Amino acid sequence: MPRQKFLQIYSQLKQRIESGEYPVGQLLPSENTLIGEFDCSRNTVRRAISELVRDGYVQTRQGWGVCNIFQLIEHSSYTMGMIESFRETARRTGQTGITRVVAFDTCVADEAIAAQTGFPVGEELFALQRIHDLDGVARILNISYLRRSCMPGLTRQIAEGSLYRYLEEELGMSIITSKRTFTVELVTPQDRQWLELGDYNCLAVVANQVYNSEGVMFEYIQSRHYPGTFRFQDNAVRRPAES
Repeated sequence: MPRQKFLQIYSQLKQRIESGEYPVGQLLPSENTLIGEFDCSRNTVRRAISELVRDGYVQTRQGWGVCNIFQLIEHSSYTMGMIESFRETARRTGQTGITRVVAFDTCVADEAIAAQTGFPVGEELFALQRIHDLDGVARILNISYLRRSCMPGLTRQIAEGSLYRYLEEELGMSIITSKRTFTVELVTPQDRQWLELGDYNCLAVVANQVYNSEGVMFEYIQSRHYPGTFRFQDNAVRRPAES
């Protein structure tokens, strides 16, 4: 299933911004220019721009146009308001990312897994453990449970690539929403086995419940991050105070 047109435009404009083709502080091409380039309607361009505004890449200026406000952020910086794959994050932050699958199994959710993940008891799941290397150093341990009915053909080889690309481009799934919890936890023996933690005795943990366009939670993922370079950033908007 092809991606929606506005998402294609969003992706191309985002790539140009991140690469520096559109310098920070300068205006993007006009709506009419983008309409002609992408052969689409004005509403489609505006929807793509609104996604860039939401994700903190650009800002609209009344009477002027759309201004690029993106600046390359520090390595290992993740965005709170965006659902990115590991490879997308590595590319955005200018790093080389490699994924290693160290466990690939199937299971049925028992009460303990259900309590941790939110999947119902009895749900058939894939159980994965993956190590994400950034610039050759193990920085993230991902512990994932995935609903088998949403991706029955998932293989270890696919999991070593971009899982979200597989879901979106091969299966036609639309990934919509993630509910996140941030905690700081003591290092476990498993963390020390897979991550290069040095003298750190704790790490940053991000738990995600990810939903598709049908409102189905298809993934629970716990990402355990090396704390020395971990940082999440957000783009916040102030709402008018209620009187």
